[in-house]
Amino acid sequence: MYKIMVIEDDKKLQELIKNHLEKYGYETCSVDDFSQIKKEFVHHNPHLVLMDINLPYYDGFYWCRDIRTVSKVPIIFISARGSDMDQVMAIENGGDDYITKPFSYDLLIVKIKGVIRRVYGEYSESSHSEVYEVDGLYMYIHQNTIEYSGKKTELSTKEFLLLYSLLKNVNQIVSREELLEILWNDIDFVDDNTLSVNITRLRKRLEDIGIEDAIETKRGQGYKLANNWGK
Repeated sequence: MYKIMVIEDDKKLQELIKNHLEKYGYETCSVDDFSQIKKEFVHHNPHLVLMDINLPYYDGFYWCRDIRTVSKVPIIFISARGSDMDQVMAIENGGDDYITKPFSYDLLIVKIKGVIRRVYGEYSESSHSEVYEVDGLYMYIHQNTIEYSGKKTELSTKEFLLLYSLLKNVNQIVSREELLEILWNDIDFVDDNTLSVNITRLRKRLEDIGIEDAIETKRGQGYKLANNWGK
């Protein structure tokens, strides 16, 4: 079941949207504190966001940019502002689509289904691997989040790419050069120590969810993710 976060300060409209989405089988959540939208987004961890532009404190463009610092989750703007410039700004600030109020709920559902299909479903680049799992360690590909034994933590993009590469080659050595190429594409422009720093941070993230001493350093070779959590 996909979870949709409705960020709309008109409580009546917010409830109408949520009720309609729930009729179509979506799980919904909303914002209680409009000064802490990014914090609430991270807490709820939705698959898609419906975002109004005119919001208290800061506008939807600001919060879209703020969410983009931690997630690539699809964001659809819903707004009474229907000018071409508003729609351009929505896309330039990280939005995926735009719906002008008043809107048809049928159109809203079609837009949501289209984005979800593109990002998570049959048209996505990695539709088969929205969630990657090895012995109870889950990686949520589109959210840069990992989970183990009910504990979740969010990774930076670099940490996530590192873990994904190591997990795909679990119990095998992955060379430093390969990891550097994955992260930065050109190892000549990267201080080799930077990889060590990111590995250290990744170890800490794994410890936060109860996985300790899983990343082994193989001197002169690279790193290995030893599957000691599933034993």
